Amino acid sequence: MTWSIPQVTTGTERQLLESALDRNRAELVNTVRGLSDADARRRLVTSMTTPIGLLKHAAVAERIWFQRVLAGLPASECDGATIAGDASFVVDDNETLAEVIAEFERASERSRTIAADFDPDDITTHPRLGDVNLRFIYLLLSEDFARHAGHGDILREQIKNPAPPSTDVPEQP
Repeated sequence: MTWSIPQVTTGTERQLLESALDRNRAELVNTVRGLSDADARRRLVTSMTTPIGLLKHAAVAERIWFQRVLAGLPASECDGATIAGDASFVVDDNETLAEVIAEFERASERSRTIAADFDPDDITTHPRLGDVNLRFIYLLLSEDFARHAGHGDILREQIKNPAPPSTDVPEQP
């Protein structure tokens, strides 16, 4: 299980929001650090969720919310995929865990750069949700990445400490 102590505990609203998002970004990456490429690709649940897939999905979320929605960039100007849903969890067979970590970190850095030009109250339009502001984007992604870091912790625990076969004996009447 990953968990870090918050480094920023006072400051402006923006500083606190940015710090919380950065902390959750780091926690998500920490869930895959030290896993082999094979372990990072293991599907231990029925959904498309894998440790490496969580990072791929998070990189897509960074691009959707900061590049497409906040900056208003067309998909062709984004630095990677911007399709949400199950497709965002798919990792090409030739991509390594290190490459996907780097992709997520590049997307996060570009998000920071884009966000620096906006005020938390600046409003932009999401195609389905309507008006949103940077404050909402910070909160939404912080929540999303925290949830996915929790998923990653559970997957990592299953990989590193597989449950022993059940030795339960059914009760006799």
